[in-house]
Amino acid sequence: MIILGIDPGYAIVGWGVIEYNANRFSVVDYGAVTTQAGTPFNDRLKMVYDGIKGIMKRYSPEALAIEKLFYNTNAKTVIDVAQARGVINLAAVQNNIPIFEYTPLQVKQSVVGYGRAEKKQVQEMTRVILKLEKIPKPDDTADALAMAICHAHASGSMLGRLRNIK
Repeated sequence: MIILGIDPGYAIVGWGVIEYNANRFSVVDYGAVTTQAGTPFNDRLKMVYDGIKGIMKRYSPEALAIEKLFYNTNAKTVIDVAQARGVINLAAVQNNIPIFEYTPLQVKQSVVGYGRAEKKQVQEMTRVILKLEKIPKPDDTADALAMAICHAHASGSMLGRLRNIK
């Protein structure tokens, strides 16, 4: 299964494409779609959309794993990130890619085995699981790869349950 993990944003959108087959991970590619501060916001959304759409066309993922929106204290930021998530989800729907959402707690639990793990622990375990020499930068890219790992684990467990039903 080819999985595209996304850490959504409008300044930096981390993305990572992994292949998960027979409980084995391999990295296909990863990076970030970035937009420049000071650019009109709607233009930034178009850049995010075009960048992610291009990645989807290039790698033909079978699933999109994206971080579920988390509201902390800044309403403007959460609204802007929600709009960026919207254009990312639109690109997935237009390319017939199923969308799966995961909370930061679910990602930490899946990657580290502990839902209250620190960000650096998640990044280091992502590096280890994917057999990378170093933690990908920017952090959003490492987070996107962790999102993809989370989906691989979740989809594997769902498939296992389906097989046991028969």
